[in-house]
Amino acid sequence: MILTGSEIVRLRKKGEITIEPFCESMVNPNSYNYRLGELLKLPNPSEDGFIDFTIPQEGFVMTPHTLYLGHTYEKLGSTTHSMSLIGRSSIGRLGLFLQVSANLGHTGSCHCWTLELVATRPIRIYPKMRIGQISYWENLGLSEPYTGGYSEYDFAQESKMEQKPS
Repeated sequence: MILTGSEIVRLRKKGEITIEPFCESMVNPNSYNYRLGELLKLPNPSEDGFIDFTIPQEGFVMTPHTLYLGHTYEKLGSTTHSMSLIGRSSIGRLGLFLQVSANLGHTGSCHCWTLELVATRPIRIYPKMRIGQISYWENLGLSEPYTGGYSEYDFAQESKMEQKPS
C-alpha cells in the first residue's frame, strides 16, 4: 500500500523515513519531490566509463540519447518501508527519462540515490532542480533490511557488473 503525503511527513517525524534536507512544500499527495544533486557523470568519449562533472549554476544541456548518471540531492530512505523513485510527469513531457531501469529502493537503504538520466532532445538541467519523486510503500510479510550493494554510496555510482566478452 502506498503512503500518503501526510503519512510520509508523520513517519519522517517519527524517524522511520529519511528525507534530508526536507522541505514541506515538496510533499505531494502520495510522494515527495526530490532534487538533482550537483554532480553528474558524463560518458567518457575516449574509453568506457564516465567522467565526473559538476553541473554549473547556469545549467548543463544534455545530449539526446546519451546515458548520464546523476544523484539525488536529498538523502532518502526508510527503515520500515520500501521506496520507488520515479520521474515527474512535467519533466517526462519535456523528454527527460529518469530511472530508466532501477526505480526500486529496498527497505533499509538510506542514501543519495544514483539517477539514470536520458534525454530525447537537448534539455538543460540545473543543480538542485526538482527532477523526480519518491513514494514509500508498506511491506507485506517478513521484511529484512537491505544492506550492501549500491546503498553505501551517496553519489552517482557506475555499474559494478562486469561485462564479459561475447
